Amino acid sequence: MKSFQQRLEQYAALAVEVGVNVQPGQKLYVISPIAAAPFVREVVKRAYKLGSPYVHVDWNDEGVTRARLEHAPEEGLSIHPAWYVAGRVAMAEEGAAFLWVDAADPDLLSGIDAARAGAVSKAQQQTLTPFRKFTLNNEVAWSIVAVPSKAWADKVFPDRAEAEREDALWEAIFAAVRVDAADPVAAWRQHASGLRAKADRLNERRYKELRYRSAEGTDVAIGLPEGHIWVSAGTRNKQGTTFIPNMPTEEVFTSPLRTAVNGKVASSKPLSYNGSLIDRFAITFADGRIAGYEAETGLAALRELIETDEGSHYLGEIALVPFRSPISDTNVTFYNTLFDENAACHLAIGFAFPFCLEGGLAMSKEEQLASGLNQSLTHVDFMIGTADLDIDGVRADGTVEPVFRGGNWAF
Repeated sequence: MKSFQQRLEQYAALAVEVGVNVQPGQKLYVISPIAAAPFVREVVKRAYKLGSPYVHVDWNDEGVTRARLEHAPEEGLSIHPAWYVAGRVAMAEEGAAFLWVDAADPDLLSGIDAARAGAVSKAQQQTLTPFRKFTLNNEVAWSIVAVPSKAWADKVFPDRAEAEREDALWEAIFAAVRVDAADPVAAWRQHASGLRAKADRLNERRYKELRYRSAEGTDVAIGLPEGHIWVSAGTRNKQGTTFIPNMPTEEVFTSPLRTAVNGKVASSKPLSYNGSLIDRFAITFADGRIAGYEAETGLAALRELIETDEGSHYLGEIALVPFRSPISDTNVTFYNTLFDENAACHLAIGFAFPFCLEGGLAMSKEEQLASGLNQSLTHVDFMIGTADLDIDGVRADGTVEPVFRGGNWAF
């Protein structure tokens, strides 16, 4: 049996070798909370062993984040220095890879005015615009992974003895990212191949619309733009290097037709957004635009998300995820979108992916919008998948075919 240290090192190796797939001579930029320092040190070691000439770690701290939201003057909430983003842009232009490490407390901003949190988030998103194009257009290799923090583990496993909670979360994460396989790298390559086969099947069918139904209250039709492309785990940057943006990942996804979403969707898992939990919520769409919404918990935070800009009133992604998967089979609600979105079909409010449209990467933003791709400062996934979710695909000739039955693939 592998020791914890062996599994930690293998997880770091997966993040570096499979997630961002660092190449000899390539720089690496890591964004991480200080709570994840032991894992990040392993990441840095692995990157240097693979031949990276320089690894930069951009540290952050949740206590500092909360202090700002509690005590900063109103006018200070919209400050996000341009120099902070300039460093990322410079390294992106040099071809660096970017790795985000998440260890977020889902309740970090509990009790904080949602409008104050929204002001900080919007300022950050606006300032990051010059950098976002590098990841949005897959000009660089990038990936997101997660490690436990005490606060996160306390949220996920409140019924465990306090001393056992972080260990329990580590076990769940190791299972979800396939670290316990005899050869984790080979296991990931096989998994990615299976997801590509699903994407290939969907691309062959060329559906013009997907129709969703579940007992939770989801009943919606989502149109797909002409020339849409279904994408799975592995993608390539402009240098031709394959990388996996999310680890874990179980999804096959594309971008919807901006103005062709009609009906209602009901959440199936809590959404942690800007340090606040949004739960038991539903959203209604008419001609693509959000026409109404409700939530038992976190209504103010949901409102701030939807009101980010005009584009945050529309969808930018639809993702198909089987109800049965290593993540779902852990039977854990992670209160973390990276994991929960890969345990259930999900949608995303906000910007669409230009690489999900034929010729989309070569289009201007105006051309992308005209082709049906949404534009926004934000992109936030929320889960709607359930054990009884049925999805039908509608072809151009009107033929209706099963895509999901009982929460899982029908083919």
